[in-house]
Amino acid sequence: MKAVVLAAGEGVRLQPITATRPKHLIQVGGKPILEYCLDALKASGVTEVVIVTHYMGDSIRQCFGDGERLGLKVAYVEQAEMLGTGNAVSVVESHVDGDFVLVYGDLLFAREAVADVVRLYEAEKPAAVMAVVPVEKPESYGVVELEKERLIKRIVEKPAAGESPSNLANAGLYVFSEEIFGKIKQTKASIRGEWELTDALSLLIEDDKTVLASKVSKANWIDIGRPWDLLEANSWALKRMEHKVYGTVEDGAHLVGPVTVVETARIRSGAYIEGPSFIGEGSDIGPNCYIRPCTSVGKNVRVGNACEVKNSIIMDGTHVGHLSYVGDSILCERCNLAAGTITANLRLDDGHVKMLVKGKVVDSGRRKLGAILGDDVKTGINALLMPGVKVGPRSWIGANFTVQRDVPADTIVLLKQDEDRREKSA
Repeated sequence: MKAVVLAAGEGVRLQPITATRPKHLIQVGGKPILEYCLDALKASGVTEVVIVTHYMGDSIRQCFGDGERLGLKVAYVEQAEMLGTGNAVSVVESHVDGDFVLVYGDLLFAREAVADVVRLYEAEKPAAVMAVVPVEKPESYGVVELEKERLIKRIVEKPAAGESPSNLANAGLYVFSEEIFGKIKQTKASIRGEWELTDALSLLIEDDKTVLASKVSKANWIDIGRPWDLLEANSWALKRMEHKVYGTVEDGAHLVGPVTVVETARIRSGAYIEGPSFIGEGSDIGPNCYIRPCTSVGKNVRVGNACEVKNSIIMDGTHVGHLSYVGDSILCERCNLAAGTITANLRLDDGHVKMLVKGKVVDSGRRKLGAILGDDVKTGINALLMPGVKVGPRSWIGANFTVQRDVPADTIVLLKQDEDRREKSA
């Protein structure tokens, strides 16, 4: 059975991270999100995959090529315009023959989730199987109403709060018969001008075709839609991977718990690293620094003397200067934090940290959340970033400056000094 993976979306809610990379290539636990998806498909017996691309599709093609590195045969289809999930599936009709697995490529899910969906489909031979997962806020998802435990009676997109027929949300993992293509052709564009896959599923149900639900444990599934979801995804991946130490660990360094140190990485004396954590190739950690659990460090990263990094993602080529603190934060590629830079991750009132997402202030639901820095951001000494702020790519934050609101890309912010007053006092 072939698999189709949808990887066309831009990931606007993940800005500024996705300003310079597709969200499917964001690395957690040392691997791109999409690679975990492909690994899960392979473990379930899939050998051929068709990936639907659009935004920065060339980057995805370059990363995975023909799939040989992963033991898969991978082909690519371009979705010419972002016209919804139904349209994305329609473009692969000539590339699949018979039943197929469909997966949203920006999810993390356990391998058994795919196996369970395939097993149910092969046992019952319905028109479709949809994986569903229990969620806390069903109003943010498409949710299903079931009868007889697993027969889907209807699908309700983002119901009003308190009016959801269940808490079981569409998990973005399916098995379809070829009937789905005919139903997609019968659907109409939504008010957003998009053709939705769930509308095609609803047509199957209206025609008394059997559509079954396969329940996935919340612990085995993560939807990555907002920046802080990446921290949860990173923790999820680190806790499930097999950890090994290949690189150089100097005398006097301490690795506690499951820690991966990739070959060519160096851990200097006095460094204290708690797992689960991942240190990528060519990275140089320490001396005398503290890497706390659920931290992923990419390739050629430098974490200097007397730094502390906690529950964070630090991407390739970034330098964290001595005496700095990085907590519950994401630092994209080639950032340079000068000495004493602090990412504050806790509000003074101890409340939930809020973040601006697509122009709206959103409650992250997290008590601790630091900063999100795009590629090539620089800070001066003693720069301070308040909880939940984002800094766009290539921006510079001046010495002693406190970032209290988001900074756009290609911006320089400096602390204004009163030169006249200084001259008079001298």
